[in-house]
Amino acid sequence: MKNLPILLKREYWEHRGGFLWTPVWVTGIILSLTVLGMIAAEVFRARAQVHFGGFSLEAVRASISAKDYLDAGRAFDITQVMFGAIPCIALFFVLFFYLLGALYDDRRDRSVLFWKSLPVADVDTVISKAISAMLVAPLIALIVSTLAYLAFVVLVSIWFALHGLNALPALAASHPFRTFWHMLLTVPLDALWALPTIGWLLFWSAWSRSKPFLWAVMLPLLVIFANAWIGMLGGPSFASTKEVAHVAGRLLLSVMPGSWLSSNISAVGNSWQASFAGEGNPGLLDPARMAAVFTSLELWIGVLVGIALIVAAIWARGRRIETSV
Repeated sequence: MKNLPILLKREYWEHRGGFLWTPVWVTGIILSLTVLGMIAAEVFRARAQVHFGGFSLEAVRASISAKDYLDAGRAFDITQVMFGAIPCIALFFVLFFYLLGALYDDRRDRSVLFWKSLPVADVDTVISKAISAMLVAPLIALIVSTLAYLAFVVLVSIWFALHGLNALPALAASHPFRTFWHMLLTVPLDALWALPTIGWLLFWSAWSRSKPFLWAVMLPLLVIFANAWIGMLGGPSFASTKEVAHVAGRLLLSVMPGSWLSSNISAVGNSWQASFAGEGNPGLLDPARMAAVFTSLELWIGVLVGIALIVAAIWARGRRIETSV
């Protein structure tokens, strides 16, 4: 495992376009739309002054109450979460296809022969790719989105200042450090929740001789269809197609950051709720809910399944070199 830091650097440099530049471009587009929105607001304000006799910014400033600042602070918190959430959509596609090609592409271009000539074990190679998907890419996306949110705060503060409005009271009413801490807590939770998908995609990337996408995606879909069809014919099948679809979804979609939010796991237990009672209303990133997911049976069954699939991928990595067109 002494080679692991070097292998992680290799994964970053080989996939920097997806790991780094994808969240940069996504958040850059959000900031660009913010600037365009400010320009549109200025144009609308100028036209309103012409057609409707204008309006007084002094009157707006005088009418702002303490509750308005609290609402603005909550709006900043929601915006910070959105800056972290929107890049996750792009990150899902990056990680999905990264994992599908992680162990297949170097077999296809035969560079696997070079890597196997180095003193690097298959277990090191596979684990480095799993860790890159579990931690490296999500942490980079979180850092980029946080920096983009800070740029957003600066832009909004300057825009407010140009109109004689002070954004500092609203920022003081927000909770940027608490929100960032809650978002940081989701990284290890997302990593554990994503293990079934990570192991599943890595296994087919290591095992399939061609078209790993079809093997990884079509096989669960065929199982869902076959189970529903056999059940309709009165044959032996699982009682609920929905349960089979849920298992297939865990194999294919769990790498989506925050996908555990769609689960039926709720924050149960007064001890968890009481421990975070003083945190206000953190919404979707409620630490009590995250703690409930951390201690849920579904999460740890998925972890065991993911570890087993990663072990199978390591085994396949040592026995599969050739590919077919």
